[in-house]
Amino acid sequence: MTLLLLIRHGENDYVKTGRMAGRIPGVHLNEKGKNQARALAEALKDVPIKAVYASPLDRAMETAAPIAESHQLKIVAEPALMDTHVGKWQGRSWKALRLTKAWKIVQNAPSRFRFPEGESFPECQLRIVNALERIMEKRGKAQDIAAVVFHADPIKLAVAHFLGMPLDHFQRLGCDTGSLTALYVNETGANLLKLNQRPPFDFLSKEKKK
Repeated sequence: MTLLLLIRHGENDYVKTGRMAGRIPGVHLNEKGKNQARALAEALKDVPIKAVYASPLDRAMETAAPIAESHQLKIVAEPALMDTHVGKWQGRSWKALRLTKAWKIVQNAPSRFRFPEGESFPECQLRIVNALERIMEKRGKAQDIAAVVFHADPIKLAVAHFLGMPLDHFQRLGCDTGSLTALYVNETGANLLKLNQRPPFDFLSKEKKK
């Protein structure tokens, strides 16, 4: 059994200004995002994390850094954890995209949508799930805890898969910047412990409060 701590990166100016960052290089955490990363590291410092994985995009690596440092671990950059390949939508504003006909498909039938010159949601989900399966295989059968820092839609797509939700319902899940979603996964199924939770994480405390 592996406990996956699925962590969304902290805030950056693309999130703050309502634009879709996608895979644009050089998108760094802003001050709020840096504070969120430090808060995550502080909340997780006593949790026996065995490995820290992250999307290689800057905002994810920067969020993972204080977590890895507090546990004296190296970040394993995993390209398959990259954000959705949104093609021509990259850099565009959410406000403008909401006015397009395609937006209704994204929200109501995402399984039928492919980003122009990008990937489809089913392709993204398969990529992410395969990456998480590889991570769990590396952890073995011990009750390891792995921190995995990446992006909102990929996290929601992963949760939908492991819980057996239809892909078309994944948009109903929440995933804020600097949040943690905890998922136990073993050979027979998965158990969602927490969804979209901000620090502190009392359910991960080593000692129960008296």
